[in-house]
This record gives sequence, C-alpha cells and structure tokens, in this order.
Amino acid sequence: MKKLFLSTVLFLSTIVVFAQSEKFTDAMKKNLAAMDSSFKNPANLLIVSNNFERIAAAEKNQWLPYYYAAFCQVNYGFLGQDKSKTDGYADKATLLISKADSLSPNNSEISCIKSMIASCHMMVDPMQRWQEYGQESSSNMDAAMQQDHNNPRPYFLKGQGLKYTPEQFGGGCATAKPQLQTALDKYATFKPASEISPNWGKERVETLIKECN
Repeated sequence: MKKLFLSTVLFLSTIVVFAQSEKFTDAMKKNLAAMDSSFKNPANLLIVSNNFERIAAAEKNQWLPYYYAAFCQVNYGFLGQDKSKTDGYADKATLLISKADSLSPNNSEISCIKSMIASCHMMVDPMQRWQEYGQESSSNMDAAMQQDHNNPRPYFLKGQGLKYTPEQFGGGCATAKPQLQTALDKYATFKPASEISPNWGKERVETLIKECN
C-alpha cells in the first residue's frame, strides 16, 4: 500500500510539473509571436517586455523570460525616437539581462544582449562614447563567439556594427561582408536548443548582405 501511495504521488507530481512546463512554453510562444510583430510598431516592444517580466516573476528559475524582456528593451532603445530616453531603456535592459546571467552564466546569447546594450548606450553620442562603450560592445561580442562557436548572432552583430561604421574608422561593407557571410553560413546549420530558444537575426543578415551587394 505504501509503495502504491508513493507511486501515485510521484505520478501526480509528474503531471503537475508537465502542466506547468506546458503553460510556461505556451506563454513564451505567445509573447515571442507578439515580439516579432512589434518591430512594425516598436512601442509594443515595451508591452511585450513587461509580459516577459511577468513570466519571469512566475518562473524564477528560467533565464529566457529575462533575456527576451531585455531584448525588447534594448531594441526599443535603438528604435525609439526620443534619444534622451535611450540610456534609460538600455539601463533597464541591463537589469534584466543581469538576472538572466545569474541563472545562466557564460551564455553566448546573453553576451550578445550585453553587446547590444553597450552599442545602444554608444549610439546616443558615438563620438564621445566610443572609447567606453565601443570596447564593451566588442568584448561581449568576442565572449559570445568563444562561449558558442556555432552561434551566428555575434557575427551578425559584428557585421552590422561594421557596416554602419564609417570607412575612415575601419567600417563599411568591405569589412562587414565577411562577418555577415560567416553569420549567414552559421545560420544555415544553427539549431536552437528548443522552440522558445533564441533564433533571431537571419533575415536581417540577408538584408544587410543585399544592401552591401
């Protein structure tokens, strides 16, 4: 009887855990779809970021909700029209990605977001901020490459940054295209860890390569 009782408890516990996992995945997929469409109306990125934060508050051991919340914030920092507020969005992204980092250290995807945040700060005043934030962005990109050699996103970010850097400072399409091509080659074989794992950037890389051609 005792063995039967323990088996029943274990079975019911497994069902509960599975249901919770399915609920988490469904919530993430719903907001990932909303995030993708938000780039057509960037203000919605902040709404989606808040949604991911709420998921993170409920799923305290999951790094992905914090990651995507930070991703939304930093992208809004890039796309927002009021540049006097850009630092605030980048700072918010830093708080969120730091929580993701505490749950998943030495993560290539997280290092990519850190690189994006530094670039976002730099964008406010590139000439004055290059020395500080340019180095920070590059070091996080390099870390992302080292942490996962198969991840295409750090090569995408590096190529994109070079494309928009003036030629007199070592940028332009000539230096950007090799990095973008490497990214595209890696996208061809990249397999995300799950259906809700990071898998963004390929279409943007293809667009940048076309622009350079």
